[in-house]
Amino acid sequence: MVLITPKLPITHVLFDMDGLLLDTERLYTVCQQQVLDAFGKTFTWELKAKLMGSTTQGTAEIVVRDLDLPISTDEYIERTKFVYDQNFHKAELLPGVDRLVRHLHRHKVPIAIATSSSRSSYDLKTLRHREFFDLFDHQVLGSDDPEVKFGKPAPDIFLVCASRFPNAPTNFSSVLVFEDAPMGVEAAIAAGMPVVMVPDPRVEGPILDKPNLVLTSLEDFKPELFGLPAIDI
Repeated sequence: MVLITPKLPITHVLFDMDGLLLDTERLYTVCQQQVLDAFGKTFTWELKAKLMGSTTQGTAEIVVRDLDLPISTDEYIERTKFVYDQNFHKAELLPGVDRLVRHLHRHKVPIAIATSSSRSSYDLKTLRHREFFDLFDHQVLGSDDPEVKFGKPAPDIFLVCASRFPNAPTNFSSVLVFEDAPMGVEAAIAAGMPVVMVPDPRVEGPILDKPNLVLTSLEDFKPELFGLPAIDI
C-alpha cells in the first residue's frame, strides 16, 4: 500500500456505487451472461473490464459491437433491463462500506454518490438499503442526468456531483473519490480529484499506479491519511 498524499486536506467525498458500495458487479456478470446465452456468446472478463463504469447506452453499444450481436442497442438494453429487474434487488453492501459511510456522516463530512446507473437501476439496487443510502447528501445518476454530457472516463459525473453540494468545494483537489473501475479512476483524475481505488482482483497494469491509494477492501481505509477524522469504533 503506497500512498500518494493529496495536495489539499479532504473536505468532500464522492463514492461510485457498483462494485464499490454494492456487490452488483457479481450480479452484472450473471445478468449479462443470461442475456448472451440466447446468442451463444460468453461474457468474458476482458469484455466486462471494458464496461466497468460505463453508462447504460455505452455498455449496450460496446457489447453489441464487440460480440457482433444481431440486435440493436435499444433491444439489448430492453433485454438486460428485464433480467436486471429480476436480480438487482438482491444487491448487498460490500465489506467496510457501512462502517466508513456512517463514520463520515456522523462527522458531518459531505458525501455523495456518482454512479453511471440509471434511476430505475439505482432504485432497484438500493431497494433493501434505503436507510443507508439516505445518509448521502445526494446522488448523480450518469445514465439519466442531463448535465452529465459524457460518461466515464470523462470527468463530467464527478464535476457535476461535487458542484451540487450546498457548500460546494472551491477546489476539486479537496474532493476525494472512491472507485473500483479503471474508467472511474481516469474520470476522477481528469476532474483533478484524488482517488482511492478498490479494484477487482483481476484488474492489472499501469492503471494501478495512478490512484492516490489502492486497497483490497474499504475495511482497510484509514481516513486520517487524507485529513479526515479517524475511525474510532
